[in-house]
Parts: sequence; structure tokens; C-alpha cells
Amino acid sequence: MTPVEVMRGDGPIVLGMPHVGTWLPDDIHARLNARGRRLADTDWHVDRLYDGLLPGVSVVRATFHRYVIDANRPPSDDSLYPGQNTTGLIPLTDFDGEAIWDDPPGPEDVADRLTAFHAPYHAALRAELTRVRALHGVAVLYDCHSIRSRIPYLFDGTLPDLNIGTASGTSCDPRVEAAATGIARASGRSVAVNGRFKGGWTTRHYGQPGDGIHAIQMELAQSTHLATEAPPFAYDEGKAATLRPVLSGILHALAALAALDLKGAA
Repeated sequence: MTPVEVMRGDGPIVLGMPHVGTWLPDDIHARLNARGRRLADTDWHVDRLYDGLLPGVSVVRATFHRYVIDANRPPSDDSLYPGQNTTGLIPLTDFDGEAIWDDPPGPEDVADRLTAFHAPYHAALRAELTRVRALHGVAVLYDCHSIRSRIPYLFDGTLPDLNIGTASGTSCDPRVEAAATGIARASGRSVAVNGRFKGGWTTRHYGQPGDGIHAIQMELAQSTHLATEAPPFAYDEGKAATLRPVLSGILHALAALAALDLKGAA
């Protein structure tokens, strides 16, 4: 299996999906413990949720699981949230702080997996952003994520339904954040902007509005589209049917911004 799948569109929006993959190479699967093999921290069904929401969208999708290596962490493994509980480049624990390996990865594993998985994903993502920007003069990277709504190890209480991250306003033109936030709030759902989730390495690294690349992360509480936030993590058609129009509205608004206004900001 290839580490990344790309669907090319002719519009200005690129969807990044670093955490939807569930592929574990056999040698890595064998080293995980029973808890790790549950793959509980997958962004379950996010690719299905966004499918068909915007004509002409491009998609860059990692096929490997984040326990192989996390494509939304910096290659240096510097913490995205210093002083807070989080998981690293190759997670040693799950989101509940519990160990996931019988045979934990070492430095050689990190180097190998950076080359085999992390680098190809980001090479594909960079290529798509460059291609789209050449077509339109601007590109908008919308990074798609989801997470369980209650994880005491990572955050207190219940996560809002829609969590928008723009690296505290630095990764995109303010109109991108405003458009996404306005539609999210108008939906009547709970919304946070640059709260617990400010955008991962993807958003922070690629979001260079002065160079014509605007990046925004959407972290969805999985209660918005799953029947249950525990195995088997089943997709809920009814919940998705009410959420998809909100997400579609956001993507259409960002595409319209890219077509009409953002070129002058580059």
C-alpha cells in the first residue's frame, strides 16, 4: 500500500487528511499491544463525512495510522502544546495516556518512518498546494480532523462540536477564519476558535498567507457524526446528514473567498 493517496481537483481548496488511515504494516502491527491495535485515536470516517461536499476539491489522504507516525507533528517532534498533555511524532501512549506498545519504537524507527511515511505525505501535500496555487494564485488548505468529545487526559469537560484552529490567527487571512467561524456559529452548534486545538504542524507549517497559502484546521467532536465514540466507532448517517451541510457551507465560502478576495492578500 502507498503511504498517501491524492485526489486532484481543479478548485482552490485542498483537504488534508493525516489521521484517517488505518493501515499498519505487519512488522509495526506486531509490536503494538492489544490496546494499541484498537486504533482508538483514528479520525473515524472523516473522509466519508467530507466526500462530495465541494466540487473541484483536492484531497491528500494518509493511508497509514497515526501510531505508525503522526503526519501532523513536526519531524523534530517538538511539542505543539508545551506544558499540556499531548502525543508525539510516534505516539507512545493513546489519548488516554495508556501505553500502546509491547515493543516501543526507538530512534532508528523514527528515522525510518520519517522517510517511509511522513515525508511522502508532506511531499504530496506540498505538491498539491503548489499546483493549486499556480492555477488560482492562491490555495486554501483545510485540514480535516476529529476526536472523541471527552478525553480527560487531553482536556477538561466536553469538547465543542466544531473547533477551528488558525495558529492564533497567523495561518490564514482573517477573512478565512471569520467565514468559517460565522457559518459554524450560525449552525447553532458549539464552536471554539483557537481553543484547545489551534492547528497542528500542518496548519502552522503550510499556513503562509503572505505567500498565497492559507491554512485552517477543523477538529470535529466525534459525537457530531458517530453513533458511539467507542468501538466499533460506527458512522451515524442521521448525525452526518445534519453536519454535512454546515461543513459544505464552510468549504463553499472558503472557495468563494479564494476566487474573489484572497488573491490580493498574497
